[in-house]
Amino acid sequence: MEEDRLEIVGPQRMCGELLVQGSKNAALPMLAAMLLAEGVYILHHCPQITDVDHMLELLMDAGCLVHREGHMLIVDTRGAERCRLSGSGAGKMRAGVTLLGSMLGRMHEVEIPYPGGCTIGRRPIDLHLKGLEQLGAVFEHREHALAGYAKDLRGADIVLDFPSVGATENILLAATLAKGRTVIHGAAREPEITSLAGFLRKMGAHIEGEGTAEIRVEGVERLHAAEYIVPSDRIVAGTYLLGAVMTGGEVRLLHVPTQHLGVLPRILAQLGAEIALWEEQDEISLKMERRIHPIPYLATAPFPDFPTDLQSALMAALAMASGPSFLEEKIFEARFQVVPELRKMGARIYEEDSLAVIEGEARLRGAQVEARELRGGAALIMAALAAEGKTVLGGMEFVKRGYEDIQGDLKKLGIVLH
Repeated sequence: MEEDRLEIVGPQRMCGELLVQGSKNAALPMLAAMLLAEGVYILHHCPQITDVDHMLELLMDAGCLVHREGHMLIVDTRGAERCRLSGSGAGKMRAGVTLLGSMLGRMHEVEIPYPGGCTIGRRPIDLHLKGLEQLGAVFEHREHALAGYAKDLRGADIVLDFPSVGATENILLAATLAKGRTVIHGAAREPEITSLAGFLRKMGAHIEGEGTAEIRVEGVERLHAAEYIVPSDRIVAGTYLLGAVMTGGEVRLLHVPTQHLGVLPRILAQLGAEIALWEEQDEISLKMERRIHPIPYLATAPFPDFPTDLQSALMAALAMASGPSFLEEKIFEARFQVVPELRKMGARIYEEDSLAVIEGEARLRGAQVEARELRGGAALIMAALAAEGKTVLGGMEFVKRGYEDIQGDLKKLGIVLH
C-alpha cells in the first residue's frame, strides 16, 4: 500500500467501537489563539493531521517553540515576535487566515501568505476583513500576501451577512483584546465556536453568548496561557456513522459530544438506522439492518443543520438507497467534485449547479478513483467499503489533512485492508 494510495476490497461490514480523534476545526483556531498572549500552552487530544502540522509551521515561523508528545501539544509563545510570516503553511490550508485576528490583537500588525486549502470553490475572506476593519484594522493586498495593521482595536457592533465560522473566529480573537465591548450579530453557532470561546475564557477573555447568533465580548488588557482538551471531531464521527449505514454495520463511537452532531442523528434515522445517544458519556451507537431509505430533499446549511462537510459521504450512501434523493449544496459551489468518481463505481448521480439528483438503486463496484479534496476522499473510502471488488484510491494526501489515521480507525472497526 503506497503512502498516497489506499486499496480496499469490498464489500466489508463496519463493526466495533472507536475513540474518535480530536477535532481539526476546533484545534486550528485554538492554535491561532495562542498568539494572543505570551506563555506555555498545553493542548490535549490534539489530532495528528497535516493541517495541524501546517499551522504549527506558521507558529514556529512567528517564533513559537513547539513540542508534541502523542496527542498532547505544548506551545511556548514567549518568543513569538515576528508578525510577517513567510512559511508555506498558510498557502497549504484555509485556517491560516485565523492568525489575522490573534496577531492584530497582540502585535497590531500581521502579514501572511494568501490562504490555501481544499479545492471546493471560492472561499472569499471578505467577511473576515470587513469585521476586523470595523474593529479598527486596515488591510493592504500585496502580490502574494495579505498585510494588516491595527494601531488601536476598539469594540464595535458587527453584523455578519452570513454566519461564517472563520469570520466569527477572527472577530472573536481580535475582540478579546480590543477596548470596550464587541457584539457579533449573525454569528456562527458551530460547536467549534463554542470550543474556541471556552479556550479563550480559560485564557482570561470575557465572552458570552457563544452557540447563539449573538456573541458579546468585553475586551481585556491582557490574556494568559491556558491548558485545554480538544473535543472530538464531529465530522470524522459522522463519516464513520455514514460508513456503517452503507455497510450494514454496527458501531459505537466514544468521546463524541452528542450535542455537536446537530441534525445528523435524525438524518441517520431517516436513512433507516437505529440510533442510540448517551449524552452523559458522550457516546453514540448505530445499527443498520435494512435497505437505505432515500431522502426526498436535503440542503446543507450552517449548524445545527446538515453540514456541508458530510454532504459527500451522504451522497455516497444515497447512491445505494431504495429510491431517488435530492441534495442541494448551499455553502460551497464546488462540493460535487466527488460525483465523477462515484459514477466510476456505478452511482447514478446527476448534478447541475448546486443541485444533485441521486437515483439510488446502485450496486457499487470497485474502481480506480481519485480524491480531489478532503471530505470527498473520505466519502470514496466509505463507498469502497460497500462496493464489490477492489477499489484503489489516489490522493490520500487530501484525506490526511483531516483524518489522523483512517486506516487504523477502519481496522479497529473490523475492516481488513490490503
